[in-house]
Amino acid sequence: MIVGTVREIKNNEFRVGLTPEAAQELVHAGNDVVVETGAGLGIGNSDDNYVAAGARIVATAAEVFAQAELLVKVKEPQAAERAMLRPGQILFTYLHLAPDPDQARDLIASGAICIAYETVTGDDGSLPLLKPMSQVAGRMSIQAGASALEKAHGGRGVLLGGVPGVMPGKVVIIGGGVVGFNAAQMAAGLGADVTILDRSAEVLEKLGIHFEARAKTRFSNRANLAACVAEADLVIGAVLVPGAAAPKLVTRAMLATMKPGAVLVDVAIDQGGCFETSHATTHTDPTYVVDGIVHYCVANMPGAVARTSTYALGNVTLPHAMRLAKLGWKEALRRDKHLANGLNICAGQVTCKPVAEALGLDYVDLATVLQ
Repeated sequence: MIVGTVREIKNNEFRVGLTPEAAQELVHAGNDVVVETGAGLGIGNSDDNYVAAGARIVATAAEVFAQAELLVKVKEPQAAERAMLRPGQILFTYLHLAPDPDQARDLIASGAICIAYETVTGDDGSLPLLKPMSQVAGRMSIQAGASALEKAHGGRGVLLGGVPGVMPGKVVIIGGGVVGFNAAQMAAGLGADVTILDRSAEVLEKLGIHFEARAKTRFSNRANLAACVAEADLVIGAVLVPGAAAPKLVTRAMLATMKPGAVLVDVAIDQGGCFETSHATTHTDPTYVVDGIVHYCVANMPGAVARTSTYALGNVTLPHAMRLAKLGWKEALRRDKHLANGLNICAGQVTCKPVAEALGLDYVDLATVLQ
């Protein structure tokens, strides 16, 4: 199969769908790998590295789109890229369709087979292709929040870890999943006063055992959430409903109860955000202020640490890409129910129920398209 990857064109996105090492594995398995020139520069890999791995270099993304039967990317295709998709072509990348009707409409019209990293599942109900980026984003959220809290960046002027004789900053993390756990690790490591909210008693128990006295846990209900947000210097939004739009948990009314210059970091922004006042930002212009509260809502946070992120992502996506290239999309999905859960749009039909519900579109059962 011809497998292709292109230079990502989303604002300040430096990751790449295939590393030279991944390209080498695909070539060794008998595939033809085509790479847009410069695709790997953001992670420190030149065209020569890809050529040494057996890949072919072409001058433009259009050439990759025209040749590739399987496209492996990182971020959702931008409008110019969506226009180059063709019927039957396999697109394997993050999509985050629930808050993005324009992208969904274009992918439906393309006739392509669109498999989303973020809805591929694991045996334990986890999201293994989302996990490494959630780990990165969770850890980065504390770095980003700490920076935004600096007075020069519009924040309260609070050092999260404090100093002897001065109280540490208060960090509230909404959601105790992968993002929340990693955010808590970073915040606790800095010496911050950390509280994690979640609705699962099992999750809260595990967090309590792991962090002991280094972080507090509270059941997430409206009263507890409101009380915690009001006292926080930094709030991390780390909630996820797989495939669906994120619930708006922090309302605009809550901002009036917060300390001026406090910071909200919305890691759920790819799924529409979990703060009522959130809208996506970029690494170029990452923050804005609403009612005196600093918002950091960068939609591709892991892109800032592109090398770490690319290699972490490639470790979990490559085995699936190898199977898609070997078996074709239909047979690969028939054999692997978890990969099949990643199919969001197939030849003009929406095959992910949460996406269909979020966008008010007709849903077609997976079994129907895999017959």
